Order: sequence, then C-alpha cells, then structure tokens
Amino acid sequence: MKRKLQSITSKLTSASGILGIVIVWQFCCSMGWIPKFMLPSPADIIKALVTDFPALMQHSGITLLEAFLGLSLGVTVGVAAAVLMDRFPSVYKAFYPLLILTQTIPTVAIAPVLVIWMGYGIAPKVTAIVIVTFFPMAIGLLDGFRSADQDAVRLLSSMGAKRKQIFRYIKFPGAMGQFFASLKICASYSIVGAVIAEWLGGNSGLGVYMTRVRKSYAYDKMFAIIVLISVISLLLMKGVELLRRRCMPWETRE
Repeated sequence: MKRKLQSITSKLTSASGILGIVIVWQFCCSMGWIPKFMLPSPADIIKALVTDFPALMQHSGITLLEAFLGLSLGVTVGVAAAVLMDRFPSVYKAFYPLLILTQTIPTVAIAPVLVIWMGYGIAPKVTAIVIVTFFPMAIGLLDGFRSADQDAVRLLSSMGAKRKQIFRYIKFPGAMGQFFASLKICASYSIVGAVIAEWLGGNSGLGVYMTRVRKSYAYDKMFAIIVLISVISLLLMKGVELLRRRCMPWETRE
C-alpha cells in the first residue's frame, strides 16, 4: 500500500509540473507575449488535434506500419548480431567497428541516399528505421551477455555443459533486462526514424503531413503532429514495459 501511494504521489508530481508549464505557456500566448507564428498556444494545438483527427489517424497508420516493420527487422538483426559477436570473437572484432561507424552517420544524411536507391515507397523508410534501431539492441544485448555471472558459467562448464546450454540457462536469461531496456529505446527510435525518413519523400505518413502543414504555415497543426508523435512514442514505451513485466514477473514480485 505504501509503495502504491509513493507511485501515485510521484505521478501526481510529474503531472502537476507538466500542467504548470502548459498553464504558463497558455497565459503567455493569451497575453500576446509570444506570436502565434512562433509558438501556438496549447488551446490552438488541441483544436488542431480535434479538427484534423481523421487525417492524423490515417497518416499515423502508415507511420506505425513503417515503424513496426522496421522495428521488427531491426530487433531481429540486432539480436542476431549480438549472439554472433558473443559467440565468435572474430565476428566481434570485424563488425563492432562497423556498428560504431553506422551510428556516426546521421539519419537525415543517409535517408536521401536510401530514397535514391529504393524510391519513394515504404522500403527506404523501413531501412532507415532498421539502421537506427538495430544498434541499441545489438550493443545492449551484447553487454547483457557479457555481464553474465561468471561463477555460474564456470559451474556449468565444470559440470560438462555445452556453450548452447550455458547460453540458454545463464546468458540469455541474465540479459533479459538489457533486452527490454534496449527494446524501449528502439521503440521510440522507430517512430522518430519513420518521421525523418518521410520528410524526404512519400505520399502519406506523419512526416509527409508535417511537411505539408509546415509549407502552408499551419504551425498549430505542425505542433499537433509533434504532440501526437510524442504520445505514440510514450505508448510504445509503456507497451514494452508491460511486456517486460509479463515476461519477467520475478522483478515485479521483488
């Protein structure tokens, strides 16, 4: 009961802080201290959300589809890379520098090249999402594998356990926490990566719609899209947290 009260108090404190910022923001806009073309008021943003809700939902479906496909492929590639680098030291030495190199190239810089290679369809968007999501998964999971209890590993080795058994019973369960932590990061990156890729071309998606409203100087609609993107990212991260609790119930009991 005490823990629940602490959780409720913490959430109320966070909510009150956000509410205070919104109130001050609305007051400054209402007094005319901030021009609307620079920063729309929260009331204008909410009005734009309500007015453009059908269009926003239509474009959100495309962005979510791209994010889901890219996230699935990125997580799969990241897990495979982590397993291979943990299993074979030569693979780690050969590919780890390449993993680092892929993260030195901004997504905004590589997205136009993907569009040239793959056109304006869904393929370049999914590829961009894979690029930004597989790295956190690969590095996080690899760190989880390498932080396994070495005493337990030596114990199983002395009992004749093979590498597959050590991986199955020691390394993989011990890396579950890092896996879900990386998945939470990847989930938020997938939405951002999809929107950035959509900026450079396409027929639908939140990034395409944002570009259209920006060119028409409808900044209230643009901020409404930003709010929607933030809400979607938070919901995805919350979904990952719920999945983690379901897959790791012992943490909740502790």
